Amino acid sequence: MVREKKLVDEVSGWLRLYDDGSVDRTWTGPPQVQFMAEPVPPHHEFINGVATKDVMVDEMSGLRVRIYVPERKPEQDDDETKLPVILHFHGGGFCISQADWFMYYHMYANLARAANAICVSVYLRLAPEHRLPAPINDGCSALLWLRSLARAESYESWLSDDADFSRVFLIGDSSGGNIVHEVAARAGRLDLSPLKLAGGIPIHPGFVRAVRSRSELEQPESPLLTLDMVDKFLSLSLPVGSTKDHPITCPMGSRAPALDSLKLPPLLLCVAEKDMIVDTEMEYFEAMKKAKNDVELLISPGMSHSFYLNKIAIDMDPQTSEQTESLISGIVEFVKKH
Repeated sequence: MVREKKLVDEVSGWLRLYDDGSVDRTWTGPPQVQFMAEPVPPHHEFINGVATKDVMVDEMSGLRVRIYVPERKPEQDDDETKLPVILHFHGGGFCISQADWFMYYHMYANLARAANAICVSVYLRLAPEHRLPAPINDGCSALLWLRSLARAESYESWLSDDADFSRVFLIGDSSGGNIVHEVAARAGRLDLSPLKLAGGIPIHPGFVRAVRSRSELEQPESPLLTLDMVDKFLSLSLPVGSTKDHPITCPMGSRAPALDSLKLPPLLLCVAEKDMIVDTEMEYFEAMKKAKNDVELLISPGMSHSFYLNKIAIDMDPQTSEQTESLISGIVEFVKKH
């Protein structure tokens, strides 16, 4: 007789956890938004100026990345023009989403084209099967793979032939923004040469504290972030027994390494004015400034958490569309400057 498994916990629409340890991530929310969480197959031909490819980085661990390459512009000399590399860590509270989801494809294909850069998006391991620091280890492994390409110790044609490894940037959405900080901090202790980490771009990073901030209590919930999602995703992803004051979720806290002790690249911190966690994101910004780290701030007025990933809002709301373009422009300027 087969015992029927029982539901232990769920995050509405996104994730269900059962008593046998299995996890179901089938989308059960409104069907009209399901397309944003569906995979986009790679295409080696250029579509709207971008080609994509999935690559196995490590056969042993199964680590994969998705590469976005922009179509070369007529004025570029194919033999001499090398493109910066943007290494992307997806969000999802460390528990959901994949690098090939439509919401990331739409954003990072646009960014690769606008920045004229090669984007490498990492398929991160997910909690609760793989609790932190597993996705941070994946991010570091992807960065070290880029270093191996820069040193010609391995080869990937889409990167080895065209990438400028002296201009590598880290970028991450939501919990991926936490990974940007952690990978940058680890990278500061490594010899990456000839690769150079030129900058980091945490976008709406999931920086929180165990005690709720004022913005968590006062800002409205959004389709891509609710208090229930924050609490449950972090309870499933943080090391067992940890609180939100853990250094990964609270790098500006007393339990984290002193920010002035870290060798970090220049950072562009992107926040949304109406984000539920904007107060703790700003706390991180102020702590970084106090520690004399090189950090710039880009604020999206009137916007909520990860607004630029919501294709429906971008298409339907002129302000969301305008602010998405402004965000991409700000990131492009940061990449050009560094």
